[in-house]
Amino acid sequence: MNLRAEWHPQRVQAVVQALSEALTFAAPADKVLSAFLRAWPRLGQRDRAWVAETYYGVIRHYRRLTVWAESTAPRHLLLAWLVVGRGVSVAQLAPLLRREEGEWLAQRKAAIAGYAWRDAERLSMPDWLWARLVTAYGVEETQRIASSMLQPAPLDLRVNTLKAKRSDVMATFMAEGLEAHETPWSPWGVRLAEKVALQRHPLYRDGIVEVQDEGSQLVTRLVAPKRRQTVVDFCAGAGGKTLVLAALMVNSGQIYACDAIAKRLAGLHPRLARAGATNVQPMAIADEHDPKLARLAGKADRVLVDVPCSGIGTLRRNPDFKWRQTEATVAALTAQQASILAAAARLVKPGGRLIYVTCSILPEENDRVVQTFLAAHPAFAPLPWNELTADWQHGTHGTAFVNGPCPTDGVPEAVRLFPHVHGCDGFFAVVLERRSV
Repeated sequence: MNLRAEWHPQRVQAVVQALSEALTFAAPADKVLSAFLRAWPRLGQRDRAWVAETYYGVIRHYRRLTVWAESTAPRHLLLAWLVVGRGVSVAQLAPLLRREEGEWLAQRKAAIAGYAWRDAERLSMPDWLWARLVTAYGVEETQRIASSMLQPAPLDLRVNTLKAKRSDVMATFMAEGLEAHETPWSPWGVRLAEKVALQRHPLYRDGIVEVQDEGSQLVTRLVAPKRRQTVVDFCAGAGGKTLVLAALMVNSGQIYACDAIAKRLAGLHPRLARAGATNVQPMAIADEHDPKLARLAGKADRVLVDVPCSGIGTLRRNPDFKWRQTEATVAALTAQQASILAAAARLVKPGGRLIYVTCSILPEENDRVVQTFLAAHPAFAPLPWNELTADWQHGTHGTAFVNGPCPTDGVPEAVRLFPHVHGCDGFFAVVLERRSV
């Protein structure tokens, strides 16, 4: 089934059905859409692309659209998005409109013309999040951050250096007619100009490339493991950063990939095999206090702690997160983050490094957690971001890395990545060195 008209009624109905579940914000939007598309196997590839783009457009601009439409009904929001976000006229939409909808759209266009938009409405953020970002970064910087978060994320890949060079991968994509660019800061990153069915591509099937945002690649680069060292990926999840560490260590030394969700680690085994990574030992743990971790106490050269977080830095690709998180969930996460960081610190040997990472831009999850930890653990001290990134050069322009904005009373040594500054997801990372026993 290939529905050629851009806003064909069946396309519109497909998006409305998907949004009806997604806009409850009870489940991740990407999982809702994946399940929905599996239930529509006859939908053509172009139709699927249109449905996905439109679906995320509505979720990304949800608050602005609810104000514009004076409604939260999925069909109303979709029609509002076609008019506001896609520039479609009411006359063009006439063939798919119900009798009252044309008049309703015309009335809303007239009514909204004189509306005084608040920044949080115009840039589609919940009030609590807008207020926290303004407190941390100021109004103008928050406007830039929020604007960048409304843009769709690009498709970033990481070249597995155990198997190939980036130049060879670039040449393969170009020969296939795909527009590919080197990522600005990561030496292993490739950015594709269009979405492709990557899982069917030989480069992916052979473990030569993995999907990974450039920001994720960069914060893993900060671990800077050396060959034959002992490294712990304390919250490994599905193992994206673990695979980077294995490549950096050229399969030498030992990496322990730990996680409290065994199902995630189970998915790591086939990824390791596909990537040719042989120095990784997955370790399922009950929680950060699991007795199995005792045998690693004081023995690790590097401990990466990519803690569970709000994901506010990834709103370009996960726009539903801003509606699924609340002040209460962030408070619960910060307590968990503090506990995990303190537990992971016990594994670091003297002279070793503890790397704390989140994909959040909220000081509560970043600076405050680190400041509390340092006050209770005087043996650890942060290493300056400019020393850690001294060899980071923009691949195209050859300019040195510039850090993102630091919030009021933030940790000055931390590396901060932002979409509007670096073109990648938002990340916070700080490297803490253990100076004494």
